[in-house]
Amino acid sequence: MNGGSVVFRNARIVLADEIVEGSVVVADGRIAAIDAGPARSGEDLGGDYLIAGLIELHTDHLENHYRPRPGVFWDPLAALHAHDAQIAGSGITTVFDAVRIGSDTDLPDMLAHAQKLVGAVREGRDAGWLRAEHFIHLRCELPSHDVIAHFEALADHPATRLASLMDHTPGQRQFRSIADYKRFYARQLGHSAAEGDAYIAARLAEHERYAGANRRAIVARAHELGLALASHDDATLAHVEEAAADRIAIAEFPTTLEAASAAHDAGLAILMGAPNVVRGKSHSGNISATDLVAAGLLDILSSDYVPFALLQAAFVLPGRVEGLTLPRALATVTGNPARAAGLDDRGEIAPGKRADLVRVAADAPLPVVRGVWREGRRVS
Repeated sequence: MNGGSVVFRNARIVLADEIVEGSVVVADGRIAAIDAGPARSGEDLGGDYLIAGLIELHTDHLENHYRPRPGVFWDPLAALHAHDAQIAGSGITTVFDAVRIGSDTDLPDMLAHAQKLVGAVREGRDAGWLRAEHFIHLRCELPSHDVIAHFEALADHPATRLASLMDHTPGQRQFRSIADYKRFYARQLGHSAAEGDAYIAARLAEHERYAGANRRAIVARAHELGLALASHDDATLAHVEEAAADRIAIAEFPTTLEAASAAHDAGLAILMGAPNVVRGKSHSGNISATDLVAAGLLDILSSDYVPFALLQAAFVLPGRVEGLTLPRALATVTGNPARAAGLDDRGEIAPGKRADLVRVAADAPLPVVRGVWREGRRVS
């Protein structure tokens, strides 16, 4: 993708550590120059912010378009098209589409669904009709009996760049409280207490039988393929020590301050949900992302289930955390996720970087996306 040559002038340019008023010159899809002060030619941004394109590492949004209602499965290419339009319209120029693998009672033939979604992303990438650049993030449910087979079927492809190690067994990680687990998964548990207890017992048995061996196999294979790895819902020091031993790069959604602190000390990039920031709390009652920002323990934000939340949270945070600047807040959705995913060619406005750019008006109650460019070419 190549956008030729273009100049953006009269912009508030958000750099890695400061905001400057001036112009940005783009040539051959890359940032050629950043000039402070007025420019006589180029597209006039009217004093709006010009920021680096947002980078999303974990969104379930494609799956939500594919399965908009229980038992309803949409055409995967149509689901991707709708997802891509909303992603780009939210200022996201690089997205890792999370695809769950590992069958369960809710979806016993998970591989067939995952293959449809991954196939759609590959087709859209190859055909060049996607607005954002899409990669695949495999969400590996470790207690599932067939997760390794699913991983092997989908991991060895250029579009697959990230895998997360998940374990939603009741009584640990996201749901250390069995009561909280029962409330959150009420529909799956059945109508009676006996049905709920039987469901939980089955999940615990699967964890004991499969989770440890599956984790070891996926970690080893991911390192062979050069995939970035993320841990998911770490809650204890032991969880973080295991992640560090497995050479994991990203700690997704740590549920406690203890786990977040340990992950930070171990050098893992800590990822939390932008909806957590916008709402001021976790939807499942775990630690607040804003509190982690204030403690210096958050590196990356993810839109998770609301694409626009990524931009919204970045602009909300400086007003909530004393001393936090807009460039530092935006780094959680640009430069930091780029580095964590090994994408060194993007994530900031700097000479030589990709011209993935977003024009944002911040005078309204919410930041408003007025234009999006990927490698210098307008996509939204």
